[in-house]
Amino acid sequence: MKKIFWLAPLGALLAIQLIRPDMTNPPVDQAQDFRQVMQVPAEAQTILEAACYDCHSNETRHPWYSQVAPVSWWVADHINEGREALNFSTFGALNAEDRAEALEESAEKVQEGEMPLNSYTWMHPEAKLTAEQRDVLIKWLNANGGEGAGAGTPEADTKAATEDNRHDDDD
Repeated sequence: MKKIFWLAPLGALLAIQLIRPDMTNPPVDQAQDFRQVMQVPAEAQTILEAACYDCHSNETRHPWYSQVAPVSWWVADHINEGREALNFSTFGALNAEDRAEALEESAEKVQEGEMPLNSYTWMHPEAKLTAEQRDVLIKWLNANGGEGAGAGTPEADTKAATEDNRHDDDD
């Protein structure tokens, strides 16, 4: 009876290994990649790659434990949610306003300590941000988000000209 008690959970654990989520990385179009679109300083890019890219890009590195169910389901879900919220590999496909919003929201989440997730940094200590790294990232994200995002792009120039005209009309 004791053997059956232990064999049933073991059999279930083995059986769930057959239910595998898709863990392939979609291709990266370099022309749409964040690094190409935003020209991020090396220090900030190093921080982003270490702390953010596994869940927020198509360049996810899958550790061994991400291949074992039920952990694989949880990891796949986190990656899918992360890419849906912000995907550095497709950042160039966003318009200037959406880019600015994404950077502003990212700065806010980093500042509030919501990102990177504690559940991620527990298994990836290199992703845990020091106060200095957090400051570098927040400053760069804020400088390039909000009104600073997309400066020099046709969309931003048109928006700025329209806003200037509105303010001139107020005078």
